[in-house]
Amino acid sequence: MEEVQFKQILETIDPGDGKAKELCRTRWNSIAKPLHSLGWMEDAIARIAAAQHSADVQTAKKILVPMCADNGVVAEGVTQTGQEVTAIVAENFLDEKSCAAIMCRLAGADIRPIDIGMAVDTPRVEKRKIAYGTKNFAKGPAMTRGEEIRALMVGIDLAKELKEQGYHLIATGEMGIGNTTTSSAVASALLGVPAVEMTGRGAGLSSEGLNKKIRVIQEAIDRWKLYEEEPLAVLACVGGFDIAGIAGLFLGGALYHIPVLIDGFISSVGALLAARLCPAARDYMLATHVSKEPAARRILEALALEPALDAGMCLGEGSGAVAAFPLIDMGAEIYYQMSTFDQIQVEAYQELC
Repeated sequence: MEEVQFKQILETIDPGDGKAKELCRTRWNSIAKPLHSLGWMEDAIARIAAAQHSADVQTAKKILVPMCADNGVVAEGVTQTGQEVTAIVAENFLDEKSCAAIMCRLAGADIRPIDIGMAVDTPRVEKRKIAYGTKNFAKGPAMTRGEEIRALMVGIDLAKELKEQGYHLIATGEMGIGNTTTSSAVASALLGVPAVEMTGRGAGLSSEGLNKKIRVIQEAIDRWKLYEEEPLAVLACVGGFDIAGIAGLFLGGALYHIPVLIDGFISSVGALLAARLCPAARDYMLATHVSKEPAARRILEALALEPALDAGMCLGEGSGAVAAFPLIDMGAEIYYQMSTFDQIQVEAYQELC
């Protein structure tokens, strides 16, 4: 029943508003500056217009939602640190001691970490736990079908709440030891690319550790023939609750007409999963930066989205998405405040072939 209801929700998602997007671009072209000269900032404001179904774009109230979860596959020795780090960083989000939290303060954004599947309970992190971490996908499926649907619904429900609270933009983030392993596995399966081409060192593996990580991923993909499977089967076999929750945020953003910012590698895998489940959801996504992880650029190319930044970042947490908030704010300010060619009585630039 849960899966039937979930698929019914997907069927109600409509594409972004093309008319609002064109009205926004017309406004941009009337502003007294060279055409398209602000590049990504102009595109971002236009995508926000399409997502909000209005050329009167709103960007003032922003939030980062880091999905926090642990992954059973760490038992295979594919990470440098243990699962205890997940809970520590999740708490640090609330104390402004994490990179992303400090960046949120500087960018004027709120932060709301979610325990969607950490291995332990913490006193202050909002608890929407599906389970105490996923299972080790080297031994069996990471989660059940019911668990993955509930994790996806956590993201969708959060998007609804944030819409009701007046948020205009949602940035996606994550925290979870082992999640570059799950993300590499999901991305490899969805794109049909061997794990060796999609897997990086994460937070700092040795060459031996990297080879083990690649082997664990490829063996799981081959065991369940995931190159031939549909997205929900891929997620259940080798995914993480954080990826599912992030995908749900993208789907919820599309459902409730809120633009959702893609962060780096893990977040982009959630975006890819959402787009495979509901292609219209892509209209509500903004790419912010391209991670150093090997699969990152391939995923953005598959989504046909251009990032704002290529700054060599691979931190996660939502840091790249939050770094793009000031660019959006500047773009919105110019969109509303700068004079038009008519206002300053100067002949407008013309599109040239």
